[in-house]
Amino acid sequence: MDVTRDGGGVPETWDSVGVVGAGSWGTALAVHLAQCGLDVKLWCRSEAQLEELQRGRNEHYLEGVELPPRISATNQLRDLAGLSCVLMVVPSHTFRDVLRALLVECAHARHPLVIVSGTKGIETETLARMSCVCFEEGVRSGRELHYAVLSGPSFAEELVAGMPTASVLAAEDAVLAARLQDQFSSKTFRLYSTTDVSGVEIGGAAKNVVAIASGLVTGLGFGHNTLAALMTRGLHEVTRLGIASGGRQSTLSGLAGLGDLVLTCTGGLSRNRRTGLLLAQGHDLARIEGELGHVAEGVKTSLALARMAETKGVEMPITEQMVAVMYEAKSPREAVEELMTRDLKVEAEL
Repeated sequence: MDVTRDGGGVPETWDSVGVVGAGSWGTALAVHLAQCGLDVKLWCRSEAQLEELQRGRNEHYLEGVELPPRISATNQLRDLAGLSCVLMVVPSHTFRDVLRALLVECAHARHPLVIVSGTKGIETETLARMSCVCFEEGVRSGRELHYAVLSGPSFAEELVAGMPTASVLAAEDAVLAARLQDQFSSKTFRLYSTTDVSGVEIGGAAKNVVAIASGLVTGLGFGHNTLAALMTRGLHEVTRLGIASGGRQSTLSGLAGLGDLVLTCTGGLSRNRRTGLLLAQGHDLARIEGELGHVAEGVKTSLALARMAETKGVEMPITEQMVAVMYEAKSPREAVEELMTRDLKVEAEL
């Protein structure tokens, strides 16, 4: 069967969808979609989490939120086999394995499957974006897949609280993007559509590393001057890599780039920013993981981005310094000093 990235042959609307990944963002999206009138099958890994979800809660990831009755929880991917739209909201380093397992369970289905990625990362081993992973696994399984990505400035806790939120829904087929945009939007969650999948994916992944740096400079006691400079130069890094990867500058200046960068670098709910704060206190990654309960996406993504930038001949000094701090025991203060003593340049240069 042909594998495609366009939206031909997929339903115009959906009555039910799957959400793979019951962390904070996956659970928040499941709650939102249920509130939009969709029946949602929410997949989690562990039996213990399944039992909690079946009681209508997910306290470890989304404290104080009651799950709507339209959400049914499962830890069996085969329970999603009959669905034609599945949101993948798992860490980038597990995305391929989980998707492959899902496609095995869906092997007998003949309808096209829409995969919507809520993952903000790059596969470390292959440097593949999630759209590329999806395409490769679709070819491998012989299943007709259609891909979209949902990204932008959005904390899970604020989305489920009904606070106005805006994000981006990207698919190479504008018709598919518009269908998903229409069905997934609400009065409090506004989605903008685009066909720039590359730009949206790079923006979502690369801003996490800048957010770690923002936490680091804040934790070292530097002020707003420093943070503003870091975020601005960080946006240049994200934009350079995005354009080199086929994205559009306008995308990186929008919600999926600048918007997400501002939120993740300044918001108190940002796990990547929290990672930087702990690095500034001298904590290593093992200790940070213990305190946060998991590794922030930008930690592993930093390695992939540094390698990707090298292969594409793109300068990403902030990313390089964060890799040195996290993986080479470099002093956080020394990393900031080196960034400030780089050769002077024309400001407008990307």
